[in-house]
Amino acid sequence: MSWLLRGCLCWKRWLLWGALSAVVWYQPLRSLAEEEAARPVGSAPSPRLPRDNLLVFRDANHEIQPVRTVDDWLRRRAEILQGMQAVMGPLPGAEKGCPLDMQVQQEVDCGSYVRRSITYASEPGGRVPAYLLVPKAVLQPDAQPVPAVLCLHQTDNAHGYDSVVMPVGNNENLQYAKELAERGYVALAPSYPLLAQYQPDLQALGWQSGTLKAVWDNMRGLDLLETLPFVTKDGFGAIGHSLGGHNAVFTSVFDPRIRVVVSSCGLSSFLDYFGGDEKRWLPGKGWTQTRYMPRLAAYRGRLEAVPFDFQELVGALAPRHVLLSAPLEDGNFQYESVDRVAAAARPVFRLYGHPERLRVEHPAGKHDFPPAMRALAYQWFDEVLR
Repeated sequence: MSWLLRGCLCWKRWLLWGALSAVVWYQPLRSLAEEEAARPVGSAPSPRLPRDNLLVFRDANHEIQPVRTVDDWLRRRAEILQGMQAVMGPLPGAEKGCPLDMQVQQEVDCGSYVRRSITYASEPGGRVPAYLLVPKAVLQPDAQPVPAVLCLHQTDNAHGYDSVVMPVGNNENLQYAKELAERGYVALAPSYPLLAQYQPDLQALGWQSGTLKAVWDNMRGLDLLETLPFVTKDGFGAIGHSLGGHNAVFTSVFDPRIRVVVSSCGLSSFLDYFGGDEKRWLPGKGWTQTRYMPRLAAYRGRLEAVPFDFQELVGALAPRHVLLSAPLEDGNFQYESVDRVAAAARPVFRLYGHPERLRVEHPAGKHDFPPAMRALAYQWFDEVLR
């Protein structure tokens, strides 16, 4: 079967998955969407529900009620997604659909696996550069398919996605795509928009944030993995450091096909970012850069009003397996804030009966992804995906 035909079939499956997800995962969303239909595009429910108490929701009369059931929680979760899209822009639907049209530009023999430089079409007029790492064993006749992991890179304007697949710069602890391929996983490492050589015209393509463009590219990357005969189809992992760490969280909130989420140095409450330094929220700084979420600049001086925060996003990942690595000396995302994020999110995991699936680790050191934390991440992938 040609890659073009597989891409078309994959897109049809994605639309079907979306419809089923609305029933299985987000059953209350239809009524909530109807209730919120009168709101202007890009707005979020007001007043904002508390970021540190996730077990409250807004009922059909917009009264705040305690969460007692998973259905109650799903109403709160829907509001969290609405808050995300008020800042990031709306997640696209079928209008962004197109054949994936994967093209292999180069293949390198890396011993136990091959590293393919590829591009794929994530939307009409937009192609994503990526690396696809494939263990040689799965390319043999009659080989069994293996799990795949989405490997998302950190902010690196010089090397971009190269940094997770090969030694470049000073990144000896960041080659997790390479290490996963050596462990027998298929690894997909897409480039992040507006870093290094990947420079899509976000405005021309209709995106309101680089963050959501990255999420969409990642979701289409999962569509691509689903077309590959050597990849299992019962769920994926996602892993990333720094930018890759919150990119993994954002993508996983929108896409339930990701069953295990690993975020290294990737998050803290917006209220605590760089110790609350207000200069970090000037237009074009920190989170407000074009490649991230420019609309966040409007919340400078009133961060408590940002309509979503990582407490809510981590809660929205329940009941999946989530590992947060927060080094004790990380200057970007303070470990104490990560503890508060996890404390707020854990009651949602408890609601599902799986508080143990949210795990926080505090390795020694600064903004890094040390070997012990990567080993723990790979262990989680082994336990859940294998």
